[in-house]
Amino acid sequence: MEKDSLWGRNFLTVSFSSFFIFMTFYILAVTLPSFVLDHLHGSKQEIGLVTTVFVIAAVIFRPLTGKWLDEMNRKVLLLASLILFTVCSVLYLVIHDFYVLLGRRFIHGITFGIAATATSAIVLDVIPEKRKGEGIGYFSLFMSLAMVIGPFLGLSLTGGTSFNVLFVTVSVFSLLALICSLVTQIPARSPMKSSLGSLDLKRYFEPKAVPISLAGFVLAFSYGAISTFISVYAKSIGLERVASYFFIVFAAMILISRPFTGRLFDRMGSMCWSTPASFCSLPA
Repeated sequence: MEKDSLWGRNFLTVSFSSFFIFMTFYILAVTLPSFVLDHLHGSKQEIGLVTTVFVIAAVIFRPLTGKWLDEMNRKVLLLASLILFTVCSVLYLVIHDFYVLLGRRFIHGITFGIAATATSAIVLDVIPEKRKGEGIGYFSLFMSLAMVIGPFLGLSLTGGTSFNVLFVTVSVFSLLALICSLVTQIPARSPMKSSLGSLDLKRYFEPKAVPISLAGFVLAFSYGAISTFISVYAKSIGLERVASYFFIVFAAMILISRPFTGRLFDRMGSMCWSTPASFCSLPA
């Protein structure tokens, strides 16, 4: 029973670490556009660059991180990325130039890509084998809650306080992510032999993962577009004070659906999500 227990300390700490990482990301995703317009006096075209530079950096380093996690000490890699992630969060307090902000966003994106990939890989080591679907479902619930709580909190802070308060808040969340990872005990494993210098693309990409990755890309693309520009759009139509409630409704739907989908996955298998219901049946 203890071996199959899901809600152990390590599962909770790595889940909360991921939650705080994504809280920082989503708070900044919806508030930096206003920061660029109001504080740095940038253009609407420059808003997209602030998010794009961050995401490009994260995308470049995610496949690299996947290989590093197999070949290096996972905890050392996670902690190193989160230390730099926290430093980047703190330094938003002293940004007064748009191009300095872009450089900071690129470095922040690198650390986010490494830390987010590391927590997603590490949680698989602490979830019991028989409860993988349920465990991943709850772990992704932490990220999804950050997806909606973060923008709500960010828009609330920018509507009632200053950007300095906002940046202090994301700095605290980054520090909490670091602390949670610091106390997480990662199961011992033997690192793979390093293949540094190899030109084999399969070292970084798994062709079998492309179809499901494209499906996830479409979902993330649509949400990313909404979350990035909703604050600016709400301000343009005079609904700035109530824009954050969009994310409350979004969170409610996630809370309703996520808890039971993982258990269904464990009982029915992945194919039941892509085939007609008549072909799927619950085990006796």
